[in-house]
Amino acid sequence: METYKRLLQFVRPYWFRLFAAMICMVFVSIFTSAVPFIVKPALDELFFKKNIPPPVLFPLTIDEVSMLHLIPLAIILIFLFRGAFDYGQYYLMGYVGQKVVTDIRNRLYCHIQTFSLSYLTKTSTGVLTSRITNDVNLMQGAVSNAVTSVMKDSFTLIGLTGVCFYRDWKLACFAFLVFPFAVIPIVKFGRRLRKVSTRKQNIMGGLTSLLHETISGNRIVKAFGMEEYENKRFHDENERLFRAIMKSYQIRAMSSPVMELIGGLGAALVIFYGGYAVMKGYSTPGNFFSFLTGIIMLYEPVKRLSRINNIVQEGMAAAIRTFDVLDTEPEIRNKKDAKPLSPISKGIEFKNVLFKYDDELVLKNMNLKVNIGEAIALVGMSGAGKTTIVNLIPRFYDISDGAILIDGTDIRDVTIESLRSQIAIVSQQTILFNDTIRNNIAYGDIDRSEEDLFRASKAANAYGFIMAMPQGFDTVIGEQGVKISGGQRQRVSIARAILKNAPILILDEATSSIDTESEIEVQKALENLMKDRTTFIIAHRLSTVRNADRILVIEDGEIVEQGPHEELFKKNGEYTRICELQFGDTEAIIQNNASESNSNNKLIETVTKKLATD
Repeated sequence: METYKRLLQFVRPYWFRLFAAMICMVFVSIFTSAVPFIVKPALDELFFKKNIPPPVLFPLTIDEVSMLHLIPLAIILIFLFRGAFDYGQYYLMGYVGQKVVTDIRNRLYCHIQTFSLSYLTKTSTGVLTSRITNDVNLMQGAVSNAVTSVMKDSFTLIGLTGVCFYRDWKLACFAFLVFPFAVIPIVKFGRRLRKVSTRKQNIMGGLTSLLHETISGNRIVKAFGMEEYENKRFHDENERLFRAIMKSYQIRAMSSPVMELIGGLGAALVIFYGGYAVMKGYSTPGNFFSFLTGIIMLYEPVKRLSRINNIVQEGMAAAIRTFDVLDTEPEIRNKKDAKPLSPISKGIEFKNVLFKYDDELVLKNMNLKVNIGEAIALVGMSGAGKTTIVNLIPRFYDISDGAILIDGTDIRDVTIESLRSQIAIVSQQTILFNDTIRNNIAYGDIDRSEEDLFRASKAANAYGFIMAMPQGFDTVIGEQGVKISGGQRQRVSIARAILKNAPILILDEATSSIDTESEIEVQKALENLMKDRTTFIIAHRLSTVRNADRILVIEDGEIVEQGPHEELFKKNGEYTRICELQFGDTEAIIQNNASESNSNNKLIETVTKKLATD
């Protein structure tokens, strides 16, 4: 009930339409109850008395009007008005139900956007997708269909019960002895169905996750010839879902005949007792058939309420799962007294920073000062903690201890929006959307002018290939930008960062997944992007990091060496070893000796000119 009350809170903004729908339902129940009420005069006056004067086909005066005219006219009006009010309640409740579900889906999606990367890493995309789609769809039945049926059928039950007691209260009391027994199977089947529904939705979440993984990673599936393996995995999960669904069908199928049996027992008792009363002269045939019609009509709303209980139980199971997500507090959020971060003017400092991920120590007592406009390169073996360091700056994760300061202000004391507005990121995994190039570059500020877009794309060396496309900036590039090459995707990503014009720049393996020819274009774009910005560079190519102002060598979450390229290489320490292992012996030696070669070339050129003069 607590879950259902919470669910109904979403209905409050639409109380006027709900109230109008309830008025319509009241009139539907009134006109429905009028059907058995009119059975008595129809039978007693038309079929049993037989003293009605022959009616005129088209009466001209009141005296010529008979029950044969009034009763058919009354039936037509009853069904006409009942149909009109039924249409009203159906449309209004449909509107309320759909709006409630839309609001829940919007709130759920917005809440998921507030989660930290750690939560999103632990929770599969398929599970969250299943919450927003499958679970919310089931909740729609609990809100729209269930509320409609409960209200309408409850009003109808009240009206028909009133008719039954009005016609014969003794017979009504006798008949209603059976109804309490109908509650027992409704409750039992409902509980079982909720458990089955919870298991079904869990399986659906896993199946959605499997679909997302195999479709997005289909290239790897094909490359390793794992189609049969993935087919079997999907088949097994699909079979589990089938069995869970069939279990719910079994419960529904059992509830219907049980309700039929209880209804049949009630009808048998009514016919026996009522028939006895008519034969003894205690009641008239019209009175009895009017009562019997009311009882028969009562059976349908009771049966619908039994079915709607199944829908409610499924919806409640989905609501519990959905509210679990909504009740999950985001790990990273603004403090109550958080203030906007002023534009960076001095630099960034890591002060005794310690970071744990799932109780695993990733960064240990890190201290680092980065001046404004300085380019810092982070190198180290895989898993050393390089990406973790740059992820802490925009608060994708929160540190476990210590502080990260920007101009002396702890980043936890400023608003997340103002902090991230000063940071631009170009990552190895280029994230582009199935939209136009224009909207991908302007992502974050879609109102930027055409001139700004052109300027950013030119600075990213992307303008040429964009204009060569048939639709230019209005070209749709497909999911993850599959319609353009890797180098082009990276340059679009760089143009997006240039357009943002943030003072802090993070380059996380920005050139690792492209070919050499594309790297030249991307490198030029990165040089344009890095001008006058405080830059953090993570790269596996020596050509990308050697021009940094300072190189930090990260090992097991600690800075073990730092300094410019030439100085670190001459130490013959960890950096030299990384160069030899990661960048390659030849490249390291060539790059290290490049300055000496340049000096020798200049010396030769000077001597040659001197000899020519002499």
